Amino acid sequence: MKQLLFVLLLLGNSAIAQIPELPEQVSPLLIGEQVPDAELKSANNTTHKLSDVLAEKPGVLLFYRGGWCPYCNAHLSDIQEVESEIISLGYQIIAVSPDAPENLKITEEDKSIRYKLYSDADGELIKAMGIAFKAPGQYSGLLNEKSGGLNKGILPVPSVFVVSPSGKILFEYINPDYSTRLSGKLLLAILKNL
Repeated sequence: MKQLLFVLLLLGNSAIAQIPELPEQVSPLLIGEQVPDAELKSANNTTHKLSDVLAEKPGVLLFYRGGWCPYCNAHLSDIQEVESEIISLGYQIIAVSPDAPENLKITEEDKSIRYKLYSDADGELIKAMGIAFKAPGQYSGLLNEKSGGLNKGILPVPSVFVVSPSGKILFEYINPDYSTRLSGKLLLAILKNL
């Protein structure tokens, strides 16, 4: 029993240790790799497999820190402004954050977001994408609250991935500086050239 407990503690600590301390230290998946499948919750608290969502049509997979982040809200609004053009190019927009479903609903309503917002409150997809890092201490209470108690202190580096219906990464933009985002107009130019 003591050996099992030791092994579990060791495994738990190694999983935590694998998450970088700083956003500059993340190791994201690369262009050409497959996004991992994950279960995400919608703003209506329904469960969706990422593979099923992506199977509908190519996706702009946008990771943001949460509806509490002013830079994220500005980015979500910027993407909203070009949503109809993105859709006319044959893509869908899938935005993922550590926010719990009820907080997604607040963001949707507050920002009049029409595209899909999904919760990765426990951070499993964020970690699997290689964009998770340990949140600075001042965020731990906020993340715990906004995730419904599921986020134990990780944040995603804000990122944009363009993904095929089969889950293959076609393009990515990842910037450890959370105040700098890929503009909607630049995203449109990229999508037109893929």
